[in-house]
Amino acid sequence: MRAARFHSYGSPGVLVVEDAPEPHAGEGSVRIKVHATSVNPIDVLVRAGHLAQFLPLTLPAIPGRDAVGVVDEVGPGVTDTQVGDRVFGLGGVSDTTAEFAILTAWSATPEGWTTAQAAAAGLASATAAGVIDALGDLNGKTFLVEGASGAVGSAAAAFARAAGATVIGTGRESNHPYLESLGVLPTTYGPGLAQRVAILAPGGVDAALHSAPSDSLPELLSIVGNTSRVVTVIDHDGAARLGVKSVSARNDSTLLRYAAALGRDGLYTPRVDHEFSVTDIVKAHTLAESGNGKVVVTQP
Repeated sequence: MRAARFHSYGSPGVLVVEDAPEPHAGEGSVRIKVHATSVNPIDVLVRAGHLAQFLPLTLPAIPGRDAVGVVDEVGPGVTDTQVGDRVFGLGGVSDTTAEFAILTAWSATPEGWTTAQAAAAGLASATAAGVIDALGDLNGKTFLVEGASGAVGSAAAAFARAAGATVIGTGRESNHPYLESLGVLPTTYGPGLAQRVAILAPGGVDAALHSAPSDSLPELLSIVGNTSRVVTVIDHDGAARLGVKSVSARNDSTLLRYAAALGRDGLYTPRVDHEFSVTDIVKAHTLAESGNGKVVVTQP
């Protein structure tokens, strides 16, 4: 099969498109003919070697954590999916940007989503759903999302809105119309956040999510005032130091099906900012590394 691979850790330039061995579905997994994958922050970190001590790979490795495609192999023990189903989901640590990929968590793709949107949903929605699960009932609560215009932040905002929360979200001013389209009350990043949030939520904030690469976790805790009601998906060391919750995506089909159900109801549309062909994988990773929007990579 054709796949993007890297033979050594490094910059996006280490990526090449070449022939690679085909994977096959094992116990509790499915193989898909990949239509598209997304480039997530963890994909950039893994490729660069920043996580090699904690997530060692056998090189050459295929980048990618999530994908969308059509099931063409069903492994033993899988009873709820069949060949021909269109699904999105999660693979291993790094293995989906290829002609075929193995998923160990997946969901049927909502008809209203484009291929690119479904590709962008896997890791972002699993992470966001884990955040909502960690915070519990948000009905009638006020929820602050630091980084609400990003893939995880916008998913968490949509999920919280669906759960009955009032959502305040930070983002660049150019993204405020997008946040308003989600039903989010927008504000900006940076110093003075507590004062700006107090104007938008005079009754206080009940919970907060830290989903932007910022050092604002202590301020979010100060705003909420309760360690059990603040979650980070970015600063895991800070979470341990401050005693707040830390959430990472897990390969759990239940989380993906929750996201898909909201998608079918029109309550969640994954964000996509840029699309590239796999033949432009270096450009895709270069743009993703800049943090300038959600990047999706399509297969021919």
